[in-house]
Amino acid sequence: MASYSVEERGVPNSLEYRLFFKNDKEQYISPFHDIPMYPDDSKNVFNMIVEVPRWTNAKMEIATKDSLNPIKQDVKKGELRYVANVFPHKGYIWNYGAIPQTWEYPGHKDENTGCYGDNDPIDVCDIGSKVCTRGEVIQVKVLGTLALIDEGETDWKVIAINIEDPEAAKYNNIDDVRKMKPGYLEATVDWFTKYKVPDGKPKNQFAFNGEFKDKDFAIKIIKTTHEHWTDLVSKKKDGGGINCANTTVSDSPFCISQECAKTTVEAVAPCGTAKPIPPKVDEWFYYQKNQELKVNV
Repeated sequence: MASYSVEERGVPNSLEYRLFFKNDKEQYISPFHDIPMYPDDSKNVFNMIVEVPRWTNAKMEIATKDSLNPIKQDVKKGELRYVANVFPHKGYIWNYGAIPQTWEYPGHKDENTGCYGDNDPIDVCDIGSKVCTRGEVIQVKVLGTLALIDEGETDWKVIAINIEDPEAAKYNNIDDVRKMKPGYLEATVDWFTKYKVPDGKPKNQFAFNGEFKDKDFAIKIIKTTHEHWTDLVSKKKDGGGINCANTTVSDSPFCISQECAKTTVEAVAPCGTAKPIPPKVDEWFYYQKNQELKVNV
């Protein structure tokens, strides 16, 4: 099974910080395009790129519009974006990331939700007990999915578990999560419902009245997004601002050389001493009747 490593560039906790990826040959790759959706030929598990480790707040994400798609922190109004703590949740309540080689095509109106795709790789919530590291590539079993409608766009949230979790064998579908981790699915809906409210936005909505769909449904959705990605990197679909530069997808017109990839990476300054995380990230919000009370902790 392939292994991957990351190279930090820029100053952590700054606008310039980037996390670039390498394969086991020490070649630069795009985590979006070059890491396969399936880690091996069995196709019973999927690769997951961890963007945000559990309990952390920095909204890190694959930079879909940057060459080689490094992980970087989302920016809002010129400032780094951190997800608020909405009681009783501290940061993200799962390891959060994406399945590579998937794309929620914004030109595709989902027959289930009636909304178009959000233009990103499909999101994954790993419910395993291990707190992963940023940029880690893990293998997960898909258990189900939640259909978040984010500002009018379909934003699927796949529920999965790390196959290396000690109890992974006990999880085979979404109902197993209800049995083994009571309250976790309800907490997941609560988290996605309220996480933008402290920023002055309304509660998020869901298709299917916030009900989770099962494993088979989730895998069907993932495969559809993979087909859209295939069309994207073969130039059959217009990706708009999506950067499709890759180093291993040989039949893609966007494939670039290692020399070009190295130039892209070295254009970002070497990794420096991390800046402090703003104290406001530790603030806690209490939600009640569309009002939230901010309390420092």
